[in-house]
Amino acid sequence: MSNPQDFAALAADYWSTSIIDIHPGSIRVRGYPIQELIGNISFPQMIWLMLRGELPGAGEARLLEAALVASVDHGPHAPSIAISRMAVSCGLPLNGAMASALNTLDDVHGGAGQQAVELFHDIERANEQGKPLAQAIETCVDAFTETRGKYLPGFGHRFHPVDPRAGRLLGMVDEAAAQGIVPGRYAAIGRGIEALLAARKGRAIPMNIDGATAVIYAELGFAPELARGIFCLSRAVGILSHAWEQRGRAERNKGPMPRQMPYRYTGAAERHHQAGTDGDER
Repeated sequence: MSNPQDFAALAADYWSTSIIDIHPGSIRVRGYPIQELIGNISFPQMIWLMLRGELPGAGEARLLEAALVASVDHGPHAPSIAISRMAVSCGLPLNGAMASALNTLDDVHGGAGQQAVELFHDIERANEQGKPLAQAIETCVDAFTETRGKYLPGFGHRFHPVDPRAGRLLGMVDEAAAQGIVPGRYAAIGRGIEALLAARKGRAIPMNIDGATAVIYAELGFAPELARGIFCLSRAVGILSHAWEQRGRAERNKGPMPRQMPYRYTGAAERHHQAGTDGDER
């Protein structure tokens, strides 16, 4: 390939994108001139446009915004938040602290929303294939716990008997479903799982923030992986605010617990090495 135009075409194809079109003096996002979006759409609407290619309706944007607001923070004991504070105290700038913290939002801490959407989708498919909803829920919950462990993402909370965020979010989903903005089928699936767990456990195990936001993301048509990605956008706000607060404190090398609190050593008792011996001596 010796023709410079061929090289240019190859490079253009290599970095092709349908998201943004930039030329000198022109920036178009999904076809919209950026100056027409600035001041006219909200940040949740911009997130939707970037991810989905079109602007959401007002009701859809309201639900997405609610999910984003609800998930920003859950205290300094949350691992991602704690890491942001420790990172700043070790000298990292805010962006470094945010990167360190966001990297912890994996399957265990941060992945429950994605996993709940995956479960909801499994149940929906089973229902569409002819199983009554209650049977589809039971079958898919059993399959999920058999392959992934007894923890069911999106239900129950180690700290809150009833998650104060979930009820409000589900109420907003119900309002949107009544207005025809979302179908409401994933809210029904989530409540069906609650009923199954209550019957099996003999006590209520309500949806938590991950389950409620998973209902919203599924109702709005976001793929499971995007449920985690959007959660990361939300939690980044809490991570940034805690990192900034920590920046104003005169603390260095903040560890996971106060220095006055000892840890427990569980290794071998004190022993001594004698010169000329090794572990194979008999």
